[in-house]
Amino acid sequence: MTKNKLDYSKITDLEIEGINYNDAWRFTDAYVVTAKYEYEDGKYRELTEDELDNLDSEWVHEQVLDWIH
Repeated sequence: MTKNKLDYSKITDLEIEGINYNDAWRFTDAYVVTAKYEYEDGKYRELTEDELDNLDSEWVHEQVLDWIH
């Protein structure tokens, strides 16, 4: 799966782990454990492990910063 196949604005309900405050503002070990994807009909599905592993790292970093604040 490529990173560009998901519409990142439709990803919601993220759970993030691996936050190490000793690595503050970089948070290189943080990652998304679970997230849901919203379809146009309003239904949701869990992202697959492959999708989670291939999320854009800059987008993940933004989500980590939002999640801790």
